[in-house]
Amino acid sequence: MQAIDPQQLQQLLIRNWMTHDAMWFRHCAEQCGMEKTNAINRAAVRSMAAVEIRRIMKLVGIDEVRSMAALRNLIDTAAPLLKGDFMDFAWTYPAPEVVRWDMRRCFAFEGVSKLGLIAEYQCGIFERLEGWFDALGLAYEVQPVITGCMMHSHGACFREYRFALGTAAPS
Repeated sequence: MQAIDPQQLQQLLIRNWMTHDAMWFRHCAEQCGMEKTNAINRAAVRSMAAVEIRRIMKLVGIDEVRSMAALRNLIDTAAPLLKGDFMDFAWTYPAPEVVRWDMRRCFAFEGVSKLGLIAEYQCGIFERLEGWFDALGLAYEVQPVITGCMMHSHGACFREYRFALGTAAPS
């Protein structure tokens, strides 16, 4: 038996999780309709994210986030753990207290489009980030405020999150 490379294992687990997510979404849409599916999906992602970010913080030894430097450190640590090789997104810090998330190619958009449900889809991707921020007790503003699929409606997708944390050393 061949040894499993940790990076290959990580990618397998991410792919399996995203396949489960897609299959759950499809079956829920068939059984419950898109309005209910969107509401359940967004709520589930947001509540899962709160648990996820606490687990990641524990894993890397971060107790709390009280500065922008600490938030940047946490995002820079957490995001690569969750990024599958089929995902094409990036995060940047275009201003001292701003995090910008760009989806250059969106797996959710592609998958929901294949299901023929993209016109009714309400994005759940950013619910994950916002679930993190909410669980951390951070106040933020987001632009643009969109519930549908921005990739579908605008051909590109991004969010900018503005915080009021200060730029002190990580805490």
